[in-house]
Parts: sequence; C-alpha cells; structure tokens
Amino acid sequence: MNSAQARSEHVFDATRAAFEKDVIEASLTTPILVDLWAEWCGPCKSLGPILEKLAAEYAGAFRLAKIDVDAEQQLAAMFGVRSIPTVILISGGQVVDGFAGALPEGQIREFLTRHGVQPAEAVETEATQAPAESPEDAINRIQQAIAAEPDRAELKLDLALALMRAGRVEPAQAELDALPANLATDARAVRLRSQLELARALTDAPPLDVLRTRVQNDDSDWEARDLLGVRLLIEGDTEAGLQQFLDILKRQRDWHDGQAKKRLLAAFATIDDAALVSTYRKKMASLLF
Repeated sequence: MNSAQARSEHVFDATRAAFEKDVIEASLTTPILVDLWAEWCGPCKSLGPILEKLAAEYAGAFRLAKIDVDAEQQLAAMFGVRSIPTVILISGGQVVDGFAGALPEGQIREFLTRHGVQPAEAVETEATQAPAESPEDAINRIQQAIAAEPDRAELKLDLALALMRAGRVEPAQAELDALPANLATDARAVRLRSQLELARALTDAPPLDVLRTRVQNDDSDWEARDLLGVRLLIEGDTEAGLQQFLDILKRQRDWHDGQAKKRLLAAFATIDDAALVSTYRKKMASLLF
C-alpha cells in the first residue's frame, strides 16, 4: 500500500465543521488518534510520517485525524494545546490519553498497545482471548511493576485508575494527588479526578430509595435531588442522574454556588456515551446562555 492509499483509507484531515461526526461519533466504533501539527513545526515533520505509517500498518484498528493548528485554531483551543506536535487518543467519544512531542515509533506502539489498539492482523490471529483481569489482580500486577520500575511515573497513574475501578476511593485519591505535574493534567487523570469527585459526594449519603422518597415528598429538596443524581450516575442510570442535575440548574441555578453545573461537567468527563453527553451539553448550554 503506498502512502497516498494509506492516507485516503486510514488518515484524514479533521475540520471543526465535521469534528463531531468524523471524530467524536466515529470514535464510538473505531479509536481516533488526533495529530495536532503545523507546517512550520520541525518535530511534526518527523512524527507525522511515523503516525501515517502506523495507521496503514494497523489497517483500520485506529484512524488518524490530522489537525493543522493554524487552519483549525478553534479545534486547537478546544484541546488546550500548548505545544506541538500533540497527539490525543479518542475512544468511545471521550479523550482517553495523549502525549506531546515527537516520540519514537516504539514508544508510540507501546502507547497504542496500552490502550488496547493492536494491528488488525494481530487481532484477527488471536485464537483465544485471555480472561478478563479482575480489579484486584490489576492492582497487584501494577504494584509489582512499580516495585520493579519505581521511576516510571505513568505506572502510578495506572495504579490510581485500578484502585478506582476496585472502589477504593481514598487510596485512588492518594495516588492521584502524588502524581508529578506532567501527569496530573493527563486526560486519564482529569477523568479520574471527576470520578473521585462524584464518588466522594456519596460519603455518608442516604441510600437510593431514601433519596427518591425525599424528592417525591419535596421536589425542591435540592440536596436530596443532587445526591440522587450522583447515586443514579454511580449505579449506572446515567441519563436519569443527569436529569436531576439539569432540573436543579433549571429551577435553582445558583444553588450551592452553582453545584448543578459542576456536577454536570464532572459527569460529562466520566460518561462514555458521546451522544448522551452531546445532548445534555446542549441542554445545559440552553439554560446557561
């Protein structure tokens, strides 16, 4: 496959006008690797061909979206890009990770593998799938890796995420707080921070049925409605949870220093359903603006 064919099949130029459809919605089925670059950027010229080569080699396991930051300044601003090249992985409608600078090919392969992105051929030839790793097994595995390589700070972020998946909120918070500055702003760390914020809100909170009863008895019991929204989110009834926050925002916008808006933003950072997030972002915006 020559480079022109590879670009036409697996690489495309992302624009603001089509970003929602071509990147966010498309990532629901195929991971999208976003390459933010510019013509004048020297490192971009070395990184770009590597990314396009990998896009061709991985044969559809991910797609590469190229964003010229000079031509698409609003997209660059949306990602908060401070330097280029910057590469961001979007999957399931959400930013899941990224890196800055022109990494060597081997490290980019490790980055993709860490997020479950493998060459299509490798996926097809896997005869069996390994059993799913339990949260506790993941914690033990990562702790052993940290003991072997204590200077690999990214492993500590992996540990914080594993602790959160196991429901161990305080240890996860402690690991998150101890991360170095360059990882504290990592997309996964930002998402974890939102998850922990929601989980901590339920400390000593009443159970779901009690909160439902309180809201039914007094639909202006904003505290009960707020906690009900968090419980519904945590327990998987995502849209119902978002609706509770939206109701507070609609009827008592400034309650608790605008907490409903903060809850919605934290929830958006943790929800994998891009279409649902988009719908409720628009509803929130219509109330705020």
